[in-house]
Amino acid sequence: MKLLTRPTEDPRWVRPAAVSLLVATAILYIWGLGASGWANSFYSAAVQAGSVSWKAFLFGSSDAANSITVDKTPLALWPMELTARVFGVNSWSILVPEALEGVAAVGLLYLTIKRWFGAGAGLIAGAVMATTPVAVLMFRFNNPDAALVLLLVASAYFMTRAIEDGRTRWLVASGAMIGLAFLAKELQAFVIIPILVGVYLLAGPQRLGRRMLQIVAMGVSTIVAGGWWVLIISVWPASSRPYIGGSQNNTFFDVLFGYNGLGRISGNETGSVGGMGGPNGGGMWGATGITRMFNSQFGGQASWLIPTALLILVVGLVATIRRPRVDRVRAALLLWGGWLVFTGVLFSLSKGIIHEYYTVALAPAIGAVIGIGAIEGWRRRDLIVWRNLLALGVIVSAGWAFVLLNRTPDWYPWLRWSVLSLGVIATMVLLFGGSFLVRVATPLAVSLLLVTFAGPGAYSLATASSPHTGAIPTAGPASARSMGGFGGGGFRPDGAGGGRLPGGFELPDGFELPNGMELPGGTGFPGGAGGAGGLLDGSRPSDEMIALLEADSSNYTWVAATVGANQAAGYQLATGLPVMPIGGFNGSDPSPTLEQFQRYVSDGKIHYFIAGSMGGPMGGGSSSTNTSQQITDWVTSNFTSQSIDGTTVYDLSSTTRS
Repeated sequence: MKLLTRPTEDPRWVRPAAVSLLVATAILYIWGLGASGWANSFYSAAVQAGSVSWKAFLFGSSDAANSITVDKTPLALWPMELTARVFGVNSWSILVPEALEGVAAVGLLYLTIKRWFGAGAGLIAGAVMATTPVAVLMFRFNNPDAALVLLLVASAYFMTRAIEDGRTRWLVASGAMIGLAFLAKELQAFVIIPILVGVYLLAGPQRLGRRMLQIVAMGVSTIVAGGWWVLIISVWPASSRPYIGGSQNNTFFDVLFGYNGLGRISGNETGSVGGMGGPNGGGMWGATGITRMFNSQFGGQASWLIPTALLILVVGLVATIRRPRVDRVRAALLLWGGWLVFTGVLFSLSKGIIHEYYTVALAPAIGAVIGIGAIEGWRRRDLIVWRNLLALGVIVSAGWAFVLLNRTPDWYPWLRWSVLSLGVIATMVLLFGGSFLVRVATPLAVSLLLVTFAGPGAYSLATASSPHTGAIPTAGPASARSMGGFGGGGFRPDGAGGGRLPGGFELPDGFELPNGMELPGGTGFPGGAGGAGGLLDGSRPSDEMIALLEADSSNYTWVAATVGANQAAGYQLATGLPVMPIGGFNGSDPSPTLEQFQRYVSDGKIHYFIAGSMGGPMGGGSSSTNTSQQITDWVTSNFTSQSIDGTTVYDLSSTTRS
């Protein structure tokens, strides 16, 4: 692999091609967004809160009255909340910023790869990332992953600039992007730090001592960019800020290193619906192993081109092993390949909560490695060794696409055979075409692009054409989303927004649900019945319920309280009024305590208590010690219930029975 000098002036076709890539990506990510409604109502409710309360904006509160925060740092919410302040709270103001973050990430990846390998490589890299099915999913959704990926790509861009000229400012900028990514999704932002640091220490142009000092400056910028918010929330009096969602002691560091931290790797997650023993040593989230990213739950999300990317990585590193220390080809492969391998292995071996959509973090690295390898292999196709390697990459891509498409055999069955046939033909031409290759260069290039993009592209279009709601969306056609089971990908929301288990799934022998968790009616996970919400999706209140909550709302701090943030979210989004989510996302956070709740009721701050299908504690612990259960028991024992369209409601402003 020979590094080409970056041209001072691009050919005339480059700019139109780049604009076309971004426009096509924007259409793919924005078209029909309104069909997903509130998408993840847990975060949409926080956007609503932050759009009316700057305090809720700063802390990432679930409700405008600031009872509790979401279980993540708040940066990912801020663009949506600012847009909602301007255009109102609706699905478009919430989801369009996510889509634009995706377009920006694709554009930034294009610019990064283009700097060293030319526009062709950059375009392929950007297109691969844009059409990775899980990327289409998450850039059309309102989870924190969109902001995380954009900021990580920005960090890699600045690191690329630093390797070029060794200027400290680029390292500082790279570290700052990591710090901001931390404010989007906490410790996941730090996963690529060892890769960035290692690549610069190896390939940076400065002397070793200077490089080490620059890395220190990078670390300082990371701490400053991410630490200012941590400092604020740590020194702010707990009595005047919301409870830290996801924690068990109202401190940020508890959720950082517990529920959202090392527990995700070990499986020991306090306050989580996971973290308990399961079959095959894998816990609730499925058996771990090095092939996890290729299994029936994860494979169709992002793995389409991973085998080819790994092939490129091995060949590229072997080919550049004797190059000078500062060789850029090797540096780029180590940066993007290291990102891919390290992140993929971490996901594969983690025993705690893991969902399919986490694999969006692999999409930029896959795109970069494929872009670098494809363009270098094509440029050297006149050499038999490189031509054979190119042929190997083609047949690997076609073969794996066939395997993935074959997992949904009733979904366009002709597609998998077309991809495989075209891949075989292209491979034969590369292997035996000889001088004939010159005359068929254009159709051959088109064939290679079709082999590369047909499978993931079709899955991406299926993803974009389907609405996605609930806490755990998956990419691909509906037949693929219904595959698998409880493990590996967790619970899946159905098209109507309620959580469900795939039909016919049975819990494995020896598997136990957390204390208090039930499957109502045997047909769905909490959140499927009537207008009530649950763990995975928001409630869907009737007009009568909305009218009840809105009546005399100005007299109360919270128009209602209910167990679980998703259940509260539906009522809050329907009324635009604060609803207290008792226990946070899982209903397992000790917020508020029974004594605090009783005081709120006594002071006339909460109007109604809404019973729901979650029933009891969702994160483990006994019903006698879980505060959400204690509050539920106290309310049901002391207040009279009424039924509103099948939902049980308690008027806390009425006279108690005891």
